[in-house]
Amino acid sequence: MNRKVVSGNWKMNLTWSEAQTLFKDLTSELSRQKATCRVIVAPPACYLSGLAALKSSDISLSAQNCHQEPKGAYTGDISAIMLASMGVEYCLVGHSERRQNYGESNELLSRKVNALLASKVNPIYCCGEVLEQRKSGDHFKVVGAQIAQGLFHLSADEFSNVIVAYEPVWAIGTGETASSDQAQEMHAFIRKTVAEKYGEEIAHSTSILYGGSCNAANAQELFSRPDVDGGLIGGASLKCDDFTKIIRSHG
Repeated sequence: MNRKVVSGNWKMNLTWSEAQTLFKDLTSELSRQKATCRVIVAPPACYLSGLAALKSSDISLSAQNCHQEPKGAYTGDISAIMLASMGVEYCLVGHSERRQNYGESNELLSRKVNALLASKVNPIYCCGEVLEQRKSGDHFKVVGAQIAQGLFHLSADEFSNVIVAYEPVWAIGTGETASSDQAQEMHAFIRKTVAEKYGEEIAHSTSILYGGSCNAANAQELFSRPDVDGGLIGGASLKCDDFTKIIRSHG
């Protein structure tokens, strides 16, 4: 499978009309020139079924979150089984905003990963350090623990369905961006950590995305680094021209 991926996280943005327009515009752009990477968008959950009905062969759908249980009295939540039934192929797990705003632990996230894999939905597992952890030199320790505690209970076959997204939390929505050297250093560390657990072959085939204020201006430099396989894009994914430029940065 192509290791190159560009995924857009729309977060809690866009009206239904705006979401349809953006999705159709992206589909039109990609139909004119096929992307050399997998393209994924993660709209708000209430739009997933409607966008799935538009049936773009060039764009895969991702949810932004799911519950760890298959069903039950969990008002307002969505299960992995529900996502799969709508044709959703991917789901973000452990985005830094979920970790910070909802206190999601690595143990909880491991259960969400299990639920998704049981429903044949591919997890996009997010990891990353906050500014204090970066300044104190604990960033490798923090990211290593997030990966080990959230993913390393999986078999090799199960892990092969996971995408990893590195988010330097200090560079999300702040206008700050990790340098391409900083991004490459952490991505190489993540790949080495995966290789130590599952072997070089799986580590080499694992997509590791950069998720910290990647935009049309810096995407090409970031994506040129050997262990940066693409991006998890926030604000820039809400504009068709910007998101398309990022997709084209893979060349």
